[in-house]
Amino acid sequence: MRFLRIGPTGAERPALLAADAESAFDLSALTPDIDAAFLAGLTPERRAEISARAEAGEFPRLALAGGQGRGGERVGAPVARPGKVVCIGLNYRDHAEEAGQPIPAEPVVFLKSSDCVVGPDDEVLVPRGSEKTDYEIELAVVIGATARYLDSPEDADAVIAGYTITNDVTERAWQLERGGTWDKGKSCDTFNPMGPWLVTADEIPDPQALGLRLTVNGEVRQNGSTSNMIFGVRHVIWYLSQFMTLHPGDVVNTGTPAGVAMGLPNQPWLNPGDVLTLEIDGLGSQRQVLGKA
Repeated sequence: MRFLRIGPTGAERPALLAADAESAFDLSALTPDIDAAFLAGLTPERRAEISARAEAGEFPRLALAGGQGRGGERVGAPVARPGKVVCIGLNYRDHAEEAGQPIPAEPVVFLKSSDCVVGPDDEVLVPRGSEKTDYEIELAVVIGATARYLDSPEDADAVIAGYTITNDVTERAWQLERGGTWDKGKSCDTFNPMGPWLVTADEIPDPQALGLRLTVNGEVRQNGSTSNMIFGVRHVIWYLSQFMTLHPGDVVNTGTPAGVAMGLPNQPWLNPGDVLTLEIDGLGSQRQVLGKA
């Protein structure tokens, strides 16, 4: 199943994408939003019930020209108000190599402010004073059940609601050259576009076999696979649960493959007017135009 949120910022409607990807079912009568409460109750039985009711015509149908739920209306982030956005750094071997960093012995963990989450096609703002704004396509895991001290990585499947795309936009000078933690280069306004869909985990049987691609102004910059992760999705969720409790609605960004501006010879940082496109197999695509804060 592919859930999405459609409408202006702060007034998005929960929806279920139809199989044709050209229309959706308005779920407003079922739930006020795709939020923590909805995700916590998204059992296999509940998914089957929603699907059956949609096919029976119980929910209003929305015609959406343009595919992926894109039409005349804005598509918002598929998860409303994430409790926290937890990120894993240097989690692809080729990205660690291009960054000149050793392969981590354990996952590198940092946080992004949850209020930097925006829709998949929303404008991304280059911060005031920024000179090194960068991009990072990432597979994001959406949590659907409380994860605390999981016994093993295999237990992670039971707490994963689904997957989506995120762009872990980063200001590298603020991340790496200003001292302290990485967070201040990661949490600027609009620095976490998410979506377009939340694809339930049953539709992604192997999260370690997904291609990821990102272009800047039509030029392919990142073209990788989740098979190149150092720490796989299940390991990451198990690992995090030993240090913090993950709650329904939390989002985990799992790292980026090689090809970021920081790792390229001429370091082509992002500028206002640049156009980014991102796609991950089975999860749809994003498109962002950069503006100025």
